[in-house]
Amino acid sequence: MFRKLLISGLVTIISLTVLSCDQSVTTTTTLTSLTTLSETTTTTTETSTTTTLTTCSASYSDYDYESLNYELVFFDEFDKETGTPNLIKWKYQTGDGGWGNDELQYYTDSGNATILNGNLVIAAKKESKGDSLYTSARMNSGRSFLYGKFLVRAMLPQGSGTWPAIWMMPNSSVYGNWPSSGEIDIMEHVGTDMNRVHFSIHTERYYFKIGTQKTAITTIPNVSTEFHDYQVEWLPDKLIFSVDGQVYFTYDPTNYVSCPTYKEWPYDKSFYLILNLAIGGWGGTPYAGFVQEELVIDYVRIYQADNLFS
Repeated sequence: MFRKLLISGLVTIISLTVLSCDQSVTTTTTLTSLTTLSETTTTTTETSTTTTLTTCSASYSDYDYESLNYELVFFDEFDKETGTPNLIKWKYQTGDGGWGNDELQYYTDSGNATILNGNLVIAAKKESKGDSLYTSARMNSGRSFLYGKFLVRAMLPQGSGTWPAIWMMPNSSVYGNWPSSGEIDIMEHVGTDMNRVHFSIHTERYYFKIGTQKTAITTIPNVSTEFHDYQVEWLPDKLIFSVDGQVYFTYDPTNYVSCPTYKEWPYDKSFYLILNLAIGGWGGTPYAGFVQEELVIDYVRIYQADNLFS
């Protein structure tokens, strides 16, 4: 017998399903309310289902690596006896202020990047400009690229204080400011640790300021007295770093997470190439008697394969 009895209850059931690298999420919510008053019982049930689809990054697999047909799409051989860089192919970034890394140089657009005997010479000099005691150059490719092989043949400076880099940044910050939209470091070298070459990537989840960047370091003999080929092969699902044709590091985000998002793989947008020689910062204090050090580039070559886009 029910005697002036009031009961109300709520039951919620949620089911979650995740499928492979294309993440399908289905949420089913069942609401059941039960009200009993005196001798009358009423039950009402409402069910709603919502399905969303989140595509994992770096899951592109419709290409046959062995059949990639690479063609040269950008190059600069710097094949003049003397001169200045081709400003159709290259753009200068100028200024000082440390560049977020406590760097000491002022990047100029004249006097620090010249062509000499068939090479591009980026010279860091002990000379005052603005608030800086050193000058140097930072050059960006005039074009941006999505996927390909990026090859730079270079001879590096030596000595404490030097920090040359061959690297890439996104043409636009689609996923947010650095590091969310990514960075690709094809080669970094610091003069306090000669002949040790660094390859790194930086993303929202993996970057150096929180100590999570994905990186590799290898010893390359005679980096400051011999030319070496520094290369990254950028594919839709991985980055392969090499020196003189020898692979030293591969970044595949699926080695770290099962379903990468832009936080691990922002590398589905166009990036441009950067050549620069910084002073200070990670490079350390310039050595006593520093006058000039040089990053010498023999050539830059960029290749792309049409069948990566088909």
